[in-house]
Amino acid sequence: MRIIREPEELLREFGVSRPDQIDLEAIAWTQNARVQYRHLHGCEARIIGAGNRAKISLKPDGNPRRRRFSLAHEIGHWQCHRGQTLMCQSDDIETGSTIGKLPERAADRFAAQLLMPEFLIRESLRGYNNRFDMGTIRAMAEDFDMSLTAAAIRLVERNTQPSFLICHTSKGRKWFTRSPKVDQRWFPMEHLDRDSLAFDVLFGGGPDDRMLRASGADAWFDKPWADEIPIKEQSVRIYDDEILTLLVVQDERMLAS
Repeated sequence: MRIIREPEELLREFGVSRPDQIDLEAIAWTQNARVQYRHLHGCEARIIGAGNRAKISLKPDGNPRRRRFSLAHEIGHWQCHRGQTLMCQSDDIETGSTIGKLPERAADRFAAQLLMPEFLIRESLRGYNNRFDMGTIRAMAEDFDMSLTAAAIRLVERNTQPSFLICHTSKGRKWFTRSPKVDQRWFPMEHLDRDSLAFDVLFGGGPDDRMLRASGADAWFDKPWADEIPIKEQSVRIYDDEILTLLVVQDERMLAS
């Protein structure tokens, strides 16, 4: 029976002690997966396996950080879904929109843990005085050579603080994720409320929020008593018509029991 290797186990075998020591092509090679760069039609990345060997194909153009995450994602498939041929679309990689697509979600989580392992996160956060906001997330994305989106998802889902990460376009909510500490009965509303601070960033042409700011949960959640609950929010624009919002939970009534 094949044993699935955990991301941190692979990194420790390479003696990784800093983010810049994470060599994905070398890791793939030790797992009998050869990496090649070629133009692909209809997908972002692809892995084809035969026996204990695999070939990972990646697009040579585009954003280098996205390409790096795509490689980590395919290594995740090789560890978790060996024996399957998988073609990953753009929306399958590095976004919270893979919720519901179990193989893609598993590969994204593996990739995030490979690129941003827990033992390096703890050390990095100490360097930022354990402050958790978009400023810290952006700085850590630079440190770990990841996109802001991928780093934010990783830090929210590891329970850095009880929080939500929500992506909106002008058409409505695109995806969201939450910390395990947050009660799963809390779902952010489909469309931005005009009273939310994020509304001005997306629709009013306002600048990115430079810090977490106090807000009310009723601007984000359709619950009768949400107006009694304070939260903090911070939004940044990632594309012309797309923003990321970090909501930090401050009330125990929003936490999982």
